Amino acid sequence: MKNYKLDLQGQRIEFIDNRFYLSQKGNYLPSVTTILEAFPKDQSYFKWLKDVGGDADSIRDEAGKRGSIVHELTERYDTNEEVSFLSENGVPRFKMLEWSMFERYVNFSETFKPEIELMELHMMSDKLGFAGTLDRVLKLGTLRLLVDIKTSGNIYQSYWLQLAAYHELLKAHDKSIKVDGAAILWLNAKTRTTGKGGAIQGHGWQLVQRSMSELKKDWDLFKSTHKLWKAMNDGVLPRNISYQLKHKKNDM
Repeated sequence: MKNYKLDLQGQRIEFIDNRFYLSQKGNYLPSVTTILEAFPKDQSYFKWLKDVGGDADSIRDEAGKRGSIVHELTERYDTNEEVSFLSENGVPRFKMLEWSMFERYVNFSETFKPEIELMELHMMSDKLGFAGTLDRVLKLGTLRLLVDIKTSGNIYQSYWLQLAAYHELLKAHDKSIKVDGAAILWLNAKTRTTGKGGAIQGHGWQLVQRSMSELKKDWDLFKSTHKLWKAMNDGVLPRNISYQLKHKKNDM
């Protein structure tokens, strides 16, 4: 899924706003997470906003950056790349919280040995009118789950709507891929021990599952949110930046 388009005749490249994806039909499709900006915030969000005050923007940006780094580390690990905390010069490459969350993912992988069937799959649908990238489809024993990795301090309701939308995109992408449910692999959980009674968790991480019947209700909520987003963003196009493909300095 490209976030740019080339104009070879005009010798220009256009970078697309990362809130949108460009479909093969040339349509700009909003991402699932962009659509979910229209979903109402719950009380825990407003409490957090009150607690952090004027630092909210910087804290949010830092959390987003941390999430991106942890996602990248897990992807590198799952493609059998050796991931090192230290550079060749012995300098730490990551913040301790970033690395600790990655360690939790490693603990989950080594303990439960999930079979990775899909990873970082880019999906889009002109018919559905949105696009997105799912983290994993994992097989745990006989169970096949659509999984999203989260590093936030809470599990918000919008996360389940996100997974429901990804499930619909997955069906549009390949109808042969069937899942038994969805789950969030929460790498910032409050858990202190390994799970009992079949619970999949460890120190600081937890796999929180969602049934297909629950996911159907989440999909209904997402569709309503999508309608609201479209009503609020009628005619909105991505903020694109265009550059020439070549430059040559003219001799004076």
